[in-house]
Amino acid sequence: MSEPNVDLKQLYEAVLRGDADAAVNITKEAIAAGVNPQVLVTEQMITAMDEVGRRFENNEYFVSELLIAARAMKGSLALLRPLLATQGTEPTGRVVIGTVKGDLHDTGKGLVASMLEGGGFEVVDLGVDVPKEKFISQAVETGANIIALSALLTTTMTAMKGVVEELRSSDIADR
Repeated sequence: MSEPNVDLKQLYEAVLRGDADAAVNITKEAIAAGVNPQVLVTEQMITAMDEVGRRFENNEYFVSELLIAARAMKGSLALLRPLLATQGTEPTGRVVIGTVKGDLHDTGKGLVASMLEGGGFEVVDLGVDVPKEKFISQAVETGANIIALSALLTTTMTAMKGVVEELRSSDIADR
């Protein structure tokens, strides 16, 4: 597919700046111009998030910048996901993610989910305060390869052990 009249570097810059509106508009222009959606994801969005991660590691960006960049990428991904599916693009893997029972924090979980989506994973976000059985049932239902657990409070981290024990006693423990 060609890339007429679309400066794809602008998508990279919009994600890097965390400009969700610009990222969505540039993505729409690129789609209309016939740009391959996989090119947008791998060459612009993922590379932008790699740079965001580098800046975070070097204390040039803070959690807030990570979150707004992830939000910008997520807006573009919402437009691209159906196109990738029609192209037959298989996800890198399937992930069920959630914050364990008793914990209502979701900032870190949301960031990880966005990064996984940007990396080509299909993500099922269960939200917060998720009982251990739901992690397992959703992993079975979706064919997930990965179950990702989140907890901020030390008092709820013990719920992670419960999910692991539930997983070990399930039929999907070996996968």
